Amino acid sequence: MLAVTFIIYQALNLYWWIVIASAVLSWLYAFNIVNPGNPVVDSIGRFLWQMTEPVYRRIRRFLPDLGGLDLSPLIVLFAIMFLQYLIAVYIDPAIYRAGI
Repeated sequence: MLAVTFIIYQALNLYWWIVIASAVLSWLYAFNIVNPGNPVVDSIGRFLWQMTEPVYRRIRRFLPDLGGLDLSPLIVLFAIMFLQYLIAVYIDPAIYRAGI
């Protein structure tokens, strides 16, 4: 059972870095530092968008319109931190005590 929680924890960690990379790439697009016409940059951007946009879209439904400021990546990062904290502090010790 600890292997399952370890895999979930690591998947959350991987998604954390995907959200960070998506935010950084969006800033690079906004300030014209990278060329979106470059096929490599475009494929990386499309991959990151496909991985993050479904989660962002659900969060944006509940957020007020803040103009050009998008807080959905920040909320996703806080949610990931919260889930990792739950796993590390509550779920893993309970599994140890249960002897599963």
